[in-house]
Amino acid sequence: DVSLYKGGMPAEFGGRLSSVLDIKMNEGNNKDYTVQGGLGLISSRIKVEGPLVKDKGSFMISARRTYVDFFLKASSDSTIKGSSIYFYDLNAKANYHFDDKNAIYLSGYFGKDVLGLKNTFGTNWGNSTGTIRFNHLFNNRLFSNTSLIFSNYNYVVQSFISNDNFKATSQITDVNLKEDLAYTMGNNHTLKFGFNILHHDISPGDITVPPSSSFNNRHVEKRYGYENAAYVSDEWQATSKLTLLYGVRLSGMFLLGPGNFNNYNAAGDSIGTKHYNAGQTVKTYINLEPRFSASYTLSDENSVKLSYNRNTQNIHLLSNSTSNTPTDLYVMSSNNIKPEIADQVSTGWFRNFKDNTYEFSAEIYYKWLQNQIDYKDGAQLLVNQGVESQLTYGDGRAYGLELFLKKKYGRFNGWVGYTLSRTERRFPAINNGNYYPATQDRTHDISIVGIYQLNKRWTFSSAFVYGTGNAVTYPTGKYNVGGLTTFSYSERNGYRMPSSNRLDIGATLEGKEHKRFHSSWTFGIYNVYAHRDPYTITFRDSKTHPGATEAVETSIFATAIPSVTWNFKF
Repeated sequence: DVSLYKGGMPAEFGGRLSSVLDIKMNEGNNKDYTVQGGLGLISSRIKVEGPLVKDKGSFMISARRTYVDFFLKASSDSTIKGSSIYFYDLNAKANYHFDDKNAIYLSGYFGKDVLGLKNTFGTNWGNSTGTIRFNHLFNNRLFSNTSLIFSNYNYVVQSFISNDNFKATSQITDVNLKEDLAYTMGNNHTLKFGFNILHHDISPGDITVPPSSSFNNRHVEKRYGYENAAYVSDEWQATSKLTLLYGVRLSGMFLLGPGNFNNYNAAGDSIGTKHYNAGQTVKTYINLEPRFSASYTLSDENSVKLSYNRNTQNIHLLSNSTSNTPTDLYVMSSNNIKPEIADQVSTGWFRNFKDNTYEFSAEIYYKWLQNQIDYKDGAQLLVNQGVESQLTYGDGRAYGLELFLKKKYGRFNGWVGYTLSRTERRFPAINNGNYYPATQDRTHDISIVGIYQLNKRWTFSSAFVYGTGNAVTYPTGKYNVGGLTTFSYSERNGYRMPSSNRLDIGATLEGKEHKRFHSSWTFGIYNVYAHRDPYTITFRDSKTHPGATEAVETSIFATAIPSVTWNFKF
């Protein structure tokens, strides 16, 4: 089950400035064993589930892997032959009900993505998480979920472009204790409250380079901290037409030793260093986060919604838009870095018509961003022990319009979505203090999906997506020192990658029905018209015109990719 919160955000969620994607994993079948999956040219998957103890406990295990990398080995394109592109993941869950009031759940996820372009760069990132959750029903009004959660995120990027090849790693390890309670006060009131204690262990970035490099290996000290929160919220059916959801979240960030902690002034100069022992508190931040949303039904077919929420974020992504390769690093709020804060207001109109066959929505939002972080111009990133000295701080804003039309029923159904939005940031030390687009800014985003059921066995589908290219910083000049070309940059994020667009088509043929076995075939073509979406654009001295500069575009999937998958279930 997947729920997306874009506007009104319940108080139990926090720690990030963006939306919340709440994912709940399926329970295993507690009555019978089943197996389902698919074998395909591009990827394969399998899921096995069944009872541990019939009617009391069950398990579910699923896995999948792509193998595009196998096809790249046979490619005739020398620029991508030998590259690595694949991902895999594994999901597992088990549960056991002791009685009508007590149950325990165990779940885990393990996944990794690998992307390496020959002689250019390589990135891979992975997640692993495990959860133990105990559910207790006190009475018919009050129940609780107690969860202990472990998670690890690791990220590696390698560059092979210049003589100074490097490998950068970043890692976040969390242990989280959560207590969530729900109390039903009556037919019109549901009260939720709880707390969480989250321990962070962050490796901001270790750099390793080959012996021939002009730089040295660098190790950045780990950082430790607690990010705790307590919340309370009430969902109130005020009238037959008005529903209110309001609450508050109190969050606290506690940066801990051990380690050496530098203090920097606005110019990035060190104004003192202090050593803290393990467990000593270096810095504390406390923030109050109010939440409110309201939904009002105008008629059986029309409703309006509005919301306000404040969020804070203590894990920060440092992304370099001037680099030829991704060089993302993660850091924690510190004695120099304040928590990021976002205040968002949104409102929308929702309408169903033609006996609920169609649904339409129009939403607008505005978000104020405080304590934004970016690199200074000319920052030394990958080989800098004190990366915080290279940061500058400012504010930002995000605003936009979202339109959505969906046909839910009938032999032909689908949807059209369009978003017009801006995400901008402003720093006194960058672009003369003017607003400029964030790297993730996407002005236009369009998705069109159509599904047509020809008969009981054949279903056809297509999907088209379009998006404005990311904002990037391109070089505006260059100079030569010792035979090596160095590029210079001016306006931050003043250019755009080319827009991305793609059309995919597919068809599914259902097999004949059997009592215990069912199968189907899925046929598809990814990127039908072979559009070249650039993944990276690098700059170099022209090999044919000395003194000139040329841009080199690298695309990963620059061709139409057919696929066939046999799906089965028994």
